[in-house]
Amino acid sequence: MASYHENLTHWADQNAQKIIGSRRNANGEAKEQYVCASGITPSGTVHIGNFREIISVDLVHRALLDRGVKSRFIYSWDDYDVFRKIPKNMPNQEKLKGFLRWPIVDVPDPWENEGSYARANEVAVESVLPLVGVTPEYLYQAEKYRASQYAEGIRTALAHRDKIRAILDEHRTSPLEENWWPVSVFSSFSHMDNTEITAWDGEWALTYRCLDTGNEETLDLRESSGVKLFWRIDWPMRWAFEQVDFEPAGKEHHSAGGSFDTAKQISQAVYGYPAPVTFKYDFISIKGQGGKISSSLGNVVSISDVLEVYQGEIVRYLFAGTRPNAEFAISFDLDVIKIYEDYDRCERLFYGLEEANEKRRGKEGRIYELSQISPEILDRRAGKKPEDLIQLPFRHLCNLLLINNGNIRAAIDAFPGIAEARDAGTFDAEDERRAAERARCAWNWIQEYAPEDFRFEVHSGDEAPLALEDGQRRAVAALRELVNSGITGFEDKELQDRIYGIARDADIEPKEFFTLLYRILIGKEKGPRLAGFLKTLGSGRLEKILGKY
Repeated sequence: MASYHENLTHWADQNAQKIIGSRRNANGEAKEQYVCASGITPSGTVHIGNFREIISVDLVHRALLDRGVKSRFIYSWDDYDVFRKIPKNMPNQEKLKGFLRWPIVDVPDPWENEGSYARANEVAVESVLPLVGVTPEYLYQAEKYRASQYAEGIRTALAHRDKIRAILDEHRTSPLEENWWPVSVFSSFSHMDNTEITAWDGEWALTYRCLDTGNEETLDLRESSGVKLFWRIDWPMRWAFEQVDFEPAGKEHHSAGGSFDTAKQISQAVYGYPAPVTFKYDFISIKGQGGKISSSLGNVVSISDVLEVYQGEIVRYLFAGTRPNAEFAISFDLDVIKIYEDYDRCERLFYGLEEANEKRRGKEGRIYELSQISPEILDRRAGKKPEDLIQLPFRHLCNLLLINNGNIRAAIDAFPGIAEARDAGTFDAEDERRAAERARCAWNWIQEYAPEDFRFEVHSGDEAPLALEDGQRRAVAALRELVNSGITGFEDKELQDRIYGIARDADIEPKEFFTLLYRILIGKEKGPRLAGFLKTLGSGRLEKILGKY
């Protein structure tokens, strides 16, 4: 099967090529392994806006692997940050208030499921990322700080504090105080960071005063667990420590004088390490909600929420198909149908089942490759013939689920060609998984988000019959006769034409007859395309409903 990553039409491939071309080891040679990094403070629900950075790094990481080079994807949980604010969507707010200014890793889990508040938010993400094909190496910063792995990096920052202060002052309206230090200390007496540095011996001993208790303590950086670099210094220190080659950031970090600007200068001037390749990504919003998603405000849609409506491949497709610097909104309304249709068209282009020029096919083909949960899935499908591909259009799948009252197996089985493909072995376990996941998402969407006029429930046949005029009664009787003679062998257009003919023979406008049939079948004025709908219902079910007319 053709691969589309060589043509550099996709932004992930362009960045991978940039990384390979610009990042060298100390001898100026190509590196044996490239490091792609991302991370976040688990201070609240990690939402779909935060996920943009995660998936952006994953896509570039995968593009590097596609070029036959080694790549390491690290994801840092900044769980040694200060617990500054309680998000509005968190339970046990009163209990959490007692832990403000503590390290997040030491705040208790308000749900009482995990060992800490931080861990609860971490697990919520780590448990779902494999569902979208993202499997980074997790780094827990509290563990690393408390194991004194950064002792050398902290001492380096202390030794260069004047240089760091000068860099930061370049982007401040008022300069930092002369007694400013690049570190904070969590007090051994109060657990909080309400402390001040009083002395440093130029080596490993740092003395601080706890402002809540008045106690003083001298710590050895090689053994202490309470000293932490401020964010703008911590970031470049870790670039050097992990030898990071690529890390994107949100547009607020990339603003003039923002944290990336200062980190870039500090990384080179203090740690002697060139800042990684980067790009800025824009915000994600929720259609109809407006504004930036905020964990602290609690107006969040989590990755799990999105996976309730979009299967994993579609989630990847949304991000792989959009340049990172373009803002876009996640939709839960009728746009969901179009997004699934767009993905299915992308899949057909990849398999050569739909005509397109070479440029478009190359672009869509690469988006499709990067949208798959794992490269192995593409490998498993490589032996299949394109004509063996069976798609389950989302709109039709919704109708089948409504007809079958949410029975996923029955809805999938109702698709033409499924049984034959199973018998032939061309509809395999992976196809079954994808079909079941799409059906689950479709049913969730119907129940939670679909507009009322999209939903319907097929009548059982026990309802009181409608009062019909003579012409209407004749038309329904003629349709019933047609149904009893067998309609499964008709093509949809042929059956539609027969229904038009029945209406005209009974001197009824076809539109009026269609409306009448929808009222008889589902109690609504409109519904799914009638011919296919009748075939799916089948003669037995239709006879029970139409038999009373």
